[in-house]
Amino acid sequence: MASRKTKKKEGGAKRAQRASSNVFSMFEQTQIQEFKEAFTLIDQNRDGFIDKEDLKDTYASLGKLNVKDNELEDMLKEASGPINFTMFLNLFGEKLHGTDPEDTILNAFKMFDPEAKGYIHTAELQHILMTQADKFSVEEVRQMFHSSNIDSAGNLDYKSLCYIITHGEEQEE
Repeated sequence: MASRKTKKKEGGAKRAQRASSNVFSMFEQTQIQEFKEAFTLIDQNRDGFIDKEDLKDTYASLGKLNVKDNELEDMLKEASGPINFTMFLNLFGEKLHGTDPEDTILNAFKMFDPEAKGYIHTAELQHILMTQADKFSVEEVRQMFHSSNIDSAGNLDYKSLCYIITHGEEQEE
């Protein structure tokens, strides 16, 4: 029988969900390299994904042998899909940079949508973002609009944007 290290993973056809490409801009190059080294240490079977067995092996290498499966599963559930390096980086980005829960972000957008239409016109949103509180730069607004669903009238679907911010990808219909 092949060892666990050489067996094909169950559910191997399942693809990792794409995390936000902006996650790489959240860190310095040296930090990304350090995260890559940590990812490689945890990815014990070197298949490019961190799974429950990788976590179990990592804990064992640190001397902790009695980690419960449900604890490991809870760790894995923090990701929105299989954990490849980009997802791993995205998880750390959320932890270190404090991404708010989806409902918190959604409620903030709803303040600017009193008629509950589900969208905000981009001109109004740009004005708010560039003149209030932690002011966005033109480039930051452009990046946000680039990853947003905007209709031909210039209305931004903020529910979709909230999903992208918190999950790192567009929701499948």
